[in-house]
Amino acid sequence: MVENTEEQSTTWREKFQAFGPGILMAAAAVGGSHIVSSTQAGAIYGWQLAIIILLVNLFKYPFFRFGSQYTLQNNKSLIEGYKEKGSFYLWVFFIMNIFSAVVNTAAVGILAAAILYNIFPHGFGLSISQLTTILIVVTWAMLLIGGYKFLDSLSKFVMISLTLATTLAVIIAVFKHRELAPDFHAPSPWQLSALPFIVSLMGWMPAPIEISAINSMWTVEKRRTTKVTYKDGLLDFNVGYIGTAILAFIFLALGALIQFGSGEPVKSASAAYIAQFISMYAYAIGNWSRLLIAFIAFLCIFGTTITVIDGYSRANNESLRLLFNKKESSQKQLNIWITATSIVGILIVLLFAGDVATLMRFAMIASFLTTPIYAYLNFSLVNGKEHKLSPWLSGLSVAGIIYLSGFALFFLAYITGLIG
Repeated sequence: MVENTEEQSTTWREKFQAFGPGILMAAAAVGGSHIVSSTQAGAIYGWQLAIIILLVNLFKYPFFRFGSQYTLQNNKSLIEGYKEKGSFYLWVFFIMNIFSAVVNTAAVGILAAAILYNIFPHGFGLSISQLTTILIVVTWAMLLIGGYKFLDSLSKFVMISLTLATTLAVIIAVFKHRELAPDFHAPSPWQLSALPFIVSLMGWMPAPIEISAINSMWTVEKRRTTKVTYKDGLLDFNVGYIGTAILAFIFLALGALIQFGSGEPVKSASAAYIAQFISMYAYAIGNWSRLLIAFIAFLCIFGTTITVIDGYSRANNESLRLLFNKKESSQKQLNIWITATSIVGILIVLLFAGDVATLMRFAMIASFLTTPIYAYLNFSLVNGKEHKLSPWLSGLSVAGIIYLSGFALFFLAYITGLIG
């Protein structure tokens, strides 16, 4: 693809105004993968899984980048590109995206509810399932009233607050003297029994890969209200993506510096782990910070819930429009998708009420297993006869497809009993 190098330079104020889709992507990313999985990885295995976090962020980079790059150059979303490539490709995306929409809505909604449950004594007397239902209903109402503009402004505040608080906690933890438990022996992640944890860690790291298509739609939406040049749009993407990758290592450090080797068992259930997660900040910064950090973490996960429901609904609505060759879709049709996604998400929450950990792990693993398909879709769209990628981006894409496909096939062989 040939980049537009004839654009006029913009001021830093204009660059900041162009920020939005990349930060929204970051807000969608910092959920189960960072607050739970990255921190658990550090708490259980120390620094050993840093290489996995590095590799999965590196090899997913081109496929996320294509979402912004394609849209900025062609002024159309990846989803429109899928349609132009062939209806079959769009049907594959649409079917997988419906599944991801409802499962991920339920999963992140439960995490947000788990934080509330830990902030207030026994969650106001409500169960986590009931709190999740309330949060999803509130999200549904906010999206119908506020829409994209509200989402755009909220995500920047939440991401900055959580990043600063987590970085501060890690810096303080570095200078705190801590003894390992006398009988502690570091477990190894390089054994087959740890494979499900590693695969789930990569599934949402830095985010489910279908967010790349959703990010391209947010870019289209942003351009309707703000002038966004190619360079500024790509800067927004890189800041969001690289920022989430760095934040993953910061959360890994939080677990490695505070909980690893402490002798305290690490809760495996995502919702149950939230209490331990908040306690890490209290240990590093001080007990006074417990409620503040819990509130910021809640805003972060609540923001993720909003972006997930909005983004997946937007993508499904657009996919259906293109599949039936309609010229345009109305806000009413988008609202129907937002409503349907919220309702089915709530039903899944109620169905999995007694096994939250299984739901979270299932959502993350399913996301990873579909990653190679999305990766190929994006790569094939931007690297055809009319457009050619730069050698480094093309090479990284091929290496990424090999890595992601190889890991997915290896995991499938493990769970079907072909190995181990």
